Amino acid sequence: MDDKSDRFIGSLIGTAVGDSLGAQREGTSGFQEVREIGSRYTDDTVMTIGVAESLIEAKGFHYFHMAEQFIRNYELEPWRRYGSAPPRVFRMMKSGRLGFGMLDRDIFPEGSYGNGAAMRVSPVGLLYHDDPATLREIACQTAAITHSHELAIEGAALQACAVALAVQTESGKVRVNEFLGTLRMFTKPGPYQEKLKAVIKLIETDPDKIEQADVVRELGNGVQAINSVPTAIYCFLANPDFESALIYAVSLGGDADTIGAMTGAIAGACYGIGQIPARWKVPVENREHIETLARKLWALKVGTR
Repeated sequence: MDDKSDRFIGSLIGTAVGDSLGAQREGTSGFQEVREIGSRYTDDTVMTIGVAESLIEAKGFHYFHMAEQFIRNYELEPWRRYGSAPPRVFRMMKSGRLGFGMLDRDIFPEGSYGNGAAMRVSPVGLLYHDDPATLREIACQTAAITHSHELAIEGAALQACAVALAVQTESGKVRVNEFLGTLRMFTKPGPYQEKLKAVIKLIETDPDKIEQADVVRELGNGVQAINSVPTAIYCFLANPDFESALIYAVSLGGDADTIGAMTGAIAGACYGIGQIPARWKVPVENREHIETLARKLWALKVGTR
């Protein structure tokens, strides 16, 4: 197995970079470029860190271990701009309701279809990048801790698959049609298939004729997984390098920190840490810890310590 450790590092640092960039545009409308990262990342990165920490410590997925890691990280830094629902789920867990998912249905009758499960799933895509069946299973299980709606779960699986495919690209050279074709074969029939068709349509259109408003109209930029995971995939595929993909993703506004984080996870997995601009990666909060987690995740993958 060739050494992909730089891509593991690139994906986790890329998540933090995209999150920090997008946090400055979160909830805004209109289209505006942001080129310098802010001083803080948000819950997107914290929860990604939690997934990585749990996978490493438990040597794979363990529902209760990961749930407890999420709670522990939240209680250490509750100010990281968490959405309203996850802390409520955490409180239910703390009260003794550590069942296998569905706790979000106390808040949303059909379960949460937000992108909170997809935004944190990149460590699963990295660890199981060469095993699609296990990747789907673990991505769905990690999602269900806080998100039980089918659209949230499938969005997490799709994002994990995109990260996995990015890790496996040859020297960062993306074959766009092959990438999208594999995603379509992986994804269940339904809304995400239709969104991927829209991604293909946009990719095949002359870039000079595509406005950012067209992308938002076709793919979305909201907090729902269905309106952000395909958008992140498009931002990655429609741009030639890490920097331009991240600037484009964040410029769309809306849930910019999460779309930025997911785009950063995919692009970082493709291009590796070496192609993330130094002005972005050097000042990332807790960079040494995040890089250490990426190396440990790679060591777990190859069976070493």
